[in-house]
Amino acid sequence: AVNQVNMSLRMVLIIRIKYLGRKNGCMDITMLGTGSALVTECYNTCFVMSDGDEHFLVDGGGGNGILSQLKKAGFNWQDMRTIFVTHKHVDHILGAVWMIRMICQHMKKGSYEGEAVIYGHDEVIALLREMAMQLLNKKETVYIGDRLHLVEVNDGDTKEIMGRKVTFFDTGSTKTKQFGFCMDMGDGAKITCCGDEPYNDCEEKYARGSKWLLHEAFCLYSETDIFDPYEKHHSTVKDACELAEKLEVQNLLLYHTEDKNITHRKELYVAEGKRYYSGNLHVPDDLEKIRL
Repeated sequence: AVNQVNMSLRMVLIIRIKYLGRKNGCMDITMLGTGSALVTECYNTCFVMSDGDEHFLVDGGGGNGILSQLKKAGFNWQDMRTIFVTHKHVDHILGAVWMIRMICQHMKKGSYEGEAVIYGHDEVIALLREMAMQLLNKKETVYIGDRLHLVEVNDGDTKEIMGRKVTFFDTGSTKTKQFGFCMDMGDGAKITCCGDEPYNDCEEKYARGSKWLLHEAFCLYSETDIFDPYEKHHSTVKDACELAEKLEVQNLLLYHTEDKNITHRKELYVAEGKRYYSGNLHVPDDLEKIRL
C-alpha cells in the first residue's frame, strides 16, 4: 500500500512538472541542421522542438541524413510522432520521405506502436503521398491514411501540438508555396518560424512581439557580393536583425546559412548582427540544443 501511495505521488509530481513546464513555456529546440540547400559542411536546416518526451520535427533536410542527425542528437527517430514540412524544396522534403519509409516499414514489422502525423500545405502533402506511393512497397504504404496520417493544413489553421496551440500560415513566398508556424508558449509568449525565405508583411501578426523568431540568414551583409543572397530570395544577417529589432523580438535564431564560414560562422554572424539588433541573437551549430 505504501509503495502504491509513493508511486501515485511520483506520478502526480511528474504530471505537475510537465504542466508547469508548459505553462511557463519551457521547451528546447535542437538544430539537426543549420545550412542552406547546397551545404556540405553541415546538414540542411531542420530542427526538433521538445517538451520532455514529446517532440515536434520541423522539416527533414535533403535525405536519409535526417536519421543520422537524430541519432547524433540523442533522439530515437520513432519518437518523432508529429512532423511539419514547410515546403517542397528538396532540402526540406526528402528527409520526410525517409521518415515515412522508416515509419511504414516498422509498422509492417510490428516494431512501431501507435500513430504518427505529418502536416503540410496541399502541395507538400500531395507530393509526399505521390513519392511514397511511387517509391515504397505497397505492403508499407497501406499504413498511410491508417496509422500514418498526412494532414493538409491551410493558412490560419490551428492544431494542438505538445499541448500547445500551433497556427500554420502562408509566408507569401516568392519562389514556391511555403508555410511557417506560430506556437503559443503560454503566458502570452510565442515562437514564430518564418521558413527559409525573407519575412513578408503578411506574417506580422504572428512575428511581431515574438519571444523567439526563427529566421533565415543566408550570409553576412558584408559578403553580399560573394553569395548573392537577394538573387536567391534570401536575407543577410543585417536584414534579419533589423527586422527582429523592428518587430520587437526578444530572441532571434538564425539558420539556413552558407557553409563557407562554418568554422567562424557563429562569431562572425553575431558580430555583424549585434550592430542592428539589441535582443538575444543565436547562431546555432548543427546538433546544438537551446532552451526556449
